[in-house]
Amino acid sequence: MSVPSLLVAIVTVCARRAVLVLLAGVLVAAGCGLLASKRLGITTDTDKLFSPSLAWRQRQVALDRAFPQRTDLLVAVIDGRVPEEVDATAAGLDQALATDHAHFRSVRRPDAGPYFNRNALLFLDRTKLTALLTRTINAQPFLGQLVADPSLRGLFAALSLLAMGVQHGQADISSFGASISAFDAVLRQAVAGHPKPLSWEQLLAGPLAKLAGRYHFVLAQPVLDYGALQPGGAATAELRAAAAKLPFVASGDVRVRITGQVALSDEEFASVAQGMLVGLIGSILLITLWLFLAARSWRIVVPIVLTLLFGLMLTVGFAAAAVGTLNLISVAFAILFVGIAVDFAIQFSLRFRDARLTVPDPIAALAETARRAGRQVLIASIATAAGFLAFVPTNFVGVAELGLIAGVGMLVAFACTVTFLPACLALFRPRAETAAVGFRFAAPLDRLVMRRRVPIIAGFAVLAVAGAVLLPSWPFDSNPLDTKNPNTEAMRTLRDLMADPLTNPDTIDILTPSVAQAAALTPRLEKLPLVANVLSLESFVPQDQAPKLALIADAQNILLPTLSAPPATAAATPADFRLAARAALAQIVPVLSKLPADSPMVGIARDLKALTAAPDSVLAATNAALTRFLPQAIGRLRDGLSASQPVTLADVPPSIARDWRLPDGQARIEVVPRPAVRTPAALRQFVAQVESVAPEAGGSAVTIVATSATILGAFRMAAIAALIAIAVILLVALRRVLDAALVLGSLLASALLTVLLARAWGMGLNYANIIALPLLLGVGVSFNIYFVMNWRAGLTHPLGSATARAVVFSALTTGTAFGSLALSAHPGTSSMGTLLLLSLFCTLATTLALLPAILSGLRPR
Repeated sequence: MSVPSLLVAIVTVCARRAVLVLLAGVLVAAGCGLLASKRLGITTDTDKLFSPSLAWRQRQVALDRAFPQRTDLLVAVIDGRVPEEVDATAAGLDQALATDHAHFRSVRRPDAGPYFNRNALLFLDRTKLTALLTRTINAQPFLGQLVADPSLRGLFAALSLLAMGVQHGQADISSFGASISAFDAVLRQAVAGHPKPLSWEQLLAGPLAKLAGRYHFVLAQPVLDYGALQPGGAATAELRAAAAKLPFVASGDVRVRITGQVALSDEEFASVAQGMLVGLIGSILLITLWLFLAARSWRIVVPIVLTLLFGLMLTVGFAAAAVGTLNLISVAFAILFVGIAVDFAIQFSLRFRDARLTVPDPIAALAETARRAGRQVLIASIATAAGFLAFVPTNFVGVAELGLIAGVGMLVAFACTVTFLPACLALFRPRAETAAVGFRFAAPLDRLVMRRRVPIIAGFAVLAVAGAVLLPSWPFDSNPLDTKNPNTEAMRTLRDLMADPLTNPDTIDILTPSVAQAAALTPRLEKLPLVANVLSLESFVPQDQAPKLALIADAQNILLPTLSAPPATAAATPADFRLAARAALAQIVPVLSKLPADSPMVGIARDLKALTAAPDSVLAATNAALTRFLPQAIGRLRDGLSASQPVTLADVPPSIARDWRLPDGQARIEVVPRPAVRTPAALRQFVAQVESVAPEAGGSAVTIVATSATILGAFRMAAIAALIAIAVILLVALRRVLDAALVLGSLLASALLTVLLARAWGMGLNYANIIALPLLLGVGVSFNIYFVMNWRAGLTHPLGSATARAVVFSALTTGTAFGSLALSAHPGTSSMGTLLLLSLFCTLATTLALLPAILSGLRPR
């Protein structure tokens, strides 16, 4: 039995047993829905988009297993104007989360601890350490007053002492200019009723305070609920609630933002899902409108919609059985199925309407439709499926799974078109047609295309050549971050960290057999042009310790007695503050004439005068603003000066060492790029330089570069395989090289036009929108097959035919489905939808203009 005869038999049986087919379809669809509810899930983990057999993926998996504390993190990034407030907020958040075992598996602060406090001075280079100790020793009399009386009274006494030194020519006030200006600013704000705390850390350390960076971090590993749409959502909510209760966050002085792998994944899924329901409903309504305009009867529209839903449920069931978990790319299969599969249903239904002109009986008309169009739809579905299935063998798992689901979905759509759709049409019994189904207004266009075929072909040829010229330079952005919503908190925070050389996350990790080998590799890495810094366990052991310890020992002899003096036992009162202000003012006013007019002591005198008449509440607030963090600063200075012994690897706390050394002795190295490494090209150079020294490198920078190579390789291989498969299918099905060449030539022209339009649009490729390319093959090959096979059957005026009407409305319904993707809040999904729309427009242009122009100059056999 020939293929057309078999299709006629299938359609006839289904039409005659319509009720039975419909009931069977409902039962099968219900079974698929039940299977999907039990087995089908979604993951937002971008690591799952690539095969675990890839060498770079294996290295990354090995690193993640070796250092699990660095994975699945919520990162609280804390910053503010006053470092002490930031530090206090980080400490408070760490303490609050550490007791919440219901939401967090572990919580830690990587940038704080007694080890850093005790050895902070040893990590400075000798020049900076000398300058800091000299400044501190020069300020000893001033510090002595504050240690003995850490209040506003002690500060005013210290200012009095400074004024006396100026009066007797024993003090150079210029060396205290920055400190006095800071006191003046805080006093002035307090007098005005807006007290802001003074940062003694910035005051004592000066420019060195910036070396630690502006951000503090709390790293939390949440308890993930994989049954929820956002696995880290509950833990993130608890973290926000805990942060909101902290005093400096509540006052608005400190900001706590959340980023990290968990937050990025959760926010990405929210971006993908945002507006999806509304967009899906809007798409269905608009698609229904197009279907009604195409079919002109609800008796045909409803069967098409039911067939689409039935095919979609079958495809969902297959996805649940074959894949189980959808990723951020394969989750788009539903919209893609509707967008492409609707073409088969429209073609069959409109050809059915056309058949009713000469065959009034519905059953006989369905059989005639199967004879005329069934083979065309079959070839189109097989060719479309081949375009998708060509991606299955690639290492780009995200697209491979989409290719598997969508490829099988195309075959499912064809099966539904020749079984379920005829049954529905037989049950709904559309009225017979009284006029031609095609576009009557398009008849003059056929004649125009025939007359102007040479300019049309030449114009398309020029545009295709331009697309071919631009194709090699079409930029590809493989950074997954660029496909995420940039307006979410996690992404904005991550971008801020990337802009800071101290917190750039695009680093490279290298796992070496031992700490000694890590130390031997470090100098070779540091010599590379694009490497800014190399960190390892030895980075936490200060260098050049002997001379630094000598400097610290000298400072200890001078400063420790002063810093260790017991504070005054009697707490100062507002009256004491007022009295101290008058005493200080009496000492300062006489020396103002010896100072420059712009001396900060002039402002201090003005502030003191205002404070002598200020109410007790203002004096109390001023005292709190100026001295709140003073004891903490004195304590840290005392701790730093207590260093007396060299630090070794054995002294590094386990909480730090476990991030750099494994129990079996293996050691991790982290390579940080220079600030200039910002573009994809620079990142590739950075990775290449490091891999020339350490071929087994991993980490985020390696992953980004390797991702690009994997994606481009997968699409190159799949595109070649798809074209070969489609060509073979067309040659076998059409049995003429010319016919197959016509289909493939039009397909190639539409692809090159898509490149041209995308470049003119300013659109580059990324790992999300690149999947539009196989869809171009699927849509384009279907349209072209219909026109070529109709031409073979003797149709010389295609633009006014029922096939053209079906192609136009199929393109409108497909464009509506793709348009819902283009309106997504997720940039990757949106760019995919936009590129799909461009490719659809180009496909429609070649099918309705270029292909008829070529066919008009040929004689069908």
